[in-house]
Amino acid sequence: MKVIISVLLFVCAFVQTFAQSSVEQELIKLSKDKWQWMADKNVDKLKDLFDEKSVFVHMGGSWGKEQEVNIIGSGGIWYKKADIHEASVKIIDNTAIVLNKITLLAVVGGNEVTNPFMVTEVYVKQNGVWKLGSLSFTKLLTPGQ
Repeated sequence: MKVIISVLLFVCAFVQTFAQSSVEQELIKLSKDKWQWMADKNVDKLKDLFDEKSVFVHMGGSWGKEQEVNIIGSGGIWYKKADIHEASVKIIDNTAIVLNKITLLAVVGGNEVTNPFMVTEVYVKQNGVWKLGSLSFTKLLTPGQ
């Protein structure tokens, strides 16, 4: 009997770990897709992803969904290429925090710039769909941090 209970507990733990791992992989893929949509200026995909109440924190300020979509669509900031060095996910109930350590090649105000960032993305699952609630850039002092 003890063996059966031990096996069942092991299987339950394995299934829970696998399920969480698959959700984490789903979020990492969604985040990666978001970077590509930003590079492609695909505002239709981004409008679907960004929650209506979402907030965006940049080195130059913070604003909501409408302004972020307008900035991307107009090329005010062109997220040309995000090299993702590390990605991790923490899940708390229906909220997921994705951390990406990136080197971002962007065009800002007509100038091409490259910066190392730790980017915090907060996603909330609503009606079975992950929505981006917040995206914040923290500039790192050196790329290797």
